Amino acid sequence: MGKLNHSDVVHLLVQLGIMLIVGRILSETARKFKQPAVVGEILAGILLGPTILGMIQPEWFETLYPTSSDSGIVLTGLVQVAAVMLLFIAGLEVDLHIVWQQGRQALSTSFFGLLIPFSIGFTFPYLFPDFFGIAPGQQPIIFALFMGTAMAITALPVIVRILMDLNLFKSKMGMLVVASAMVDDLIGWLIFSVILSLIGKGNDNMSFLSTLFLTLSFAILMLTVGRSLLNRALPWMNKKLAWPGGILSISLALCFLGAAFTEYIGIHAIFGAFIIGIALGDSEHFSERAKEIVHQFINNIFAPLFFISIGLRVNFIANFDLLLTLAILAIAFAGKITGSGLGARLGGFSLRESLAAGFGMNARGAMEIILGLVALENKLINEKVFVSLVIMALITSMVSGPMMKWVLKLK
Repeated sequence: MGKLNHSDVVHLLVQLGIMLIVGRILSETARKFKQPAVVGEILAGILLGPTILGMIQPEWFETLYPTSSDSGIVLTGLVQVAAVMLLFIAGLEVDLHIVWQQGRQALSTSFFGLLIPFSIGFTFPYLFPDFFGIAPGQQPIIFALFMGTAMAITALPVIVRILMDLNLFKSKMGMLVVASAMVDDLIGWLIFSVILSLIGKGNDNMSFLSTLFLTLSFAILMLTVGRSLLNRALPWMNKKLAWPGGILSISLALCFLGAAFTEYIGIHAIFGAFIIGIALGDSEHFSERAKEIVHQFINNIFAPLFFISIGLRVNFIANFDLLLTLAILAIAFAGKITGSGLGARLGGFSLRESLAAGFGMNARGAMEIILGLVALENKLINEKVFVSLVIMALITSMVSGPMMKWVLKLK
């Protein structure tokens, strides 16, 4: 087993310390302005990365975050683990009972909230791949499929927080938005995982059909039989294992094993973590207190490392394309608000409530950024598209709450 040398250990610890301190300072600053913490964490990465530090003091940036070093490899591994954990806690937010309770209305809203943004997001990049910055050597159909998925996916944790802040979480409209977002995210991540397998980013010894079959089987089994078994095992865990260490270690162990399985069969690890999160979080024996402990552990340690690393990877000034960003923003707003709003309206909600549901579903947040980063790593998109997707995710998250408040005429 290899080991880091003395200087690499020092380097890694300094990297982590600086990232967490700067990330905390800027995330708290963002909160002061009533913005999500992720905004401050990404700004911290931009400050420490090639955009600011690399431009002002390139020697300092290369010394602190060199492009190739053993400590950099370990940091990259930690960031990948952080992405897996973030999808795990996103899965914990999913409550399948809410989906069933909403019934036809949730299906209507999620169907149109997925179909219309996916169709618009697919059509324009497919017709104008050069304008949308197709990556060199990438097939237009694969690129367009990704862009459609990126426009269709939501950010369930952000949506839940917005609805809680507006005191709408337990309302009929709030439950509809949450249930629809759950369905859209599940289908969206499945589509994205299939796209990655289409470009050969998986197990070379396994065919596409085998990968697809195993993916669907894993998802169905974990959300039925697996969920039932976990529901029966959790009371024993809560009683016999130390609290809260036992439930924390077991839940993360299951998260990593599920992620390892989907990574092995050719689907990205984040999908396995997401499914395990749903199966665990949906149990009545996985208490809100346990969820909060897992959330605090991940959100305050690993999440900042992930979001700060985004700014370390890309120069946001050099790769900022105003027209591309405006186009992606227009597609994101038009597709999601129109699709989800139409679905809610057909489900029996008033015009004002339907429009509010559309704005709520439009929040992309962390999920869009994770999606974009995985696509960038797998050369599905270039850096300009990635920067535009990050900006779109931040803007949609920042304006969803105020727009819902304005449409519903809340004080």
